[in-house]
Amino acid sequence: RKPGLVAWVISNWNEEHARVRYYRQLKEHLPIDVYGARGLALAEGGLVETVSAYKFYLAFENSQHTDYITEKLWRNAFSASAVPVVLGPRRANYERFIPPDSFIHVDDFPSPRLLATYLKFLDKNKPNYRRYFAWRKKYEVHVTSFWDEHFCKVCETVRAAGNQIKTVRNLASWFE
Repeated sequence: RKPGLVAWVISNWNEEHARVRYYRQLKEHLPIDVYGARGLALAEGGLVETVSAYKFYLAFENSQHTDYITEKLWRNAFSASAVPVVLGPRRANYERFIPPDSFIHVDDFPSPRLLATYLKFLDKNKPNYRRYFAWRKKYEVHVTSFWDEHFCKVCETVRAAGNQIKTVRNLASWFE
């Protein structure tokens, strides 16, 4: 049982960011506990423990660019067993990396009010809420140790290529 409904941890507060504008509209329709720059204090190293007390986590990115999906999803939401409500790249972009039924995208709703209505519905309907965790029967969350693991992967790839020289003009297509 989770006592909290929606949490958001934010360190880079900018009134011009889409995420702050969306939050301001959403909070008119349901309570959101904010931690960090403009909210409640967060204990050092206590992010996952804090977020795990909530059913939903606002994994709102500060930029909406292809493949820009950060620790807000992986560490803050998935590791804390909170359902991520995402604002970032399009839904299809998220679905390249995570199961489609593992998150809620703000673009799936015509307005923040309707998203709030849906979150309240899930709060009262356990079977529907639990559907967002069914993917965990087949997959597990792997949270990297941030940059060092990624850099090691790049180095391994470069070494494996030997003396090949190759120019990648479209980095996104290289991943496909």
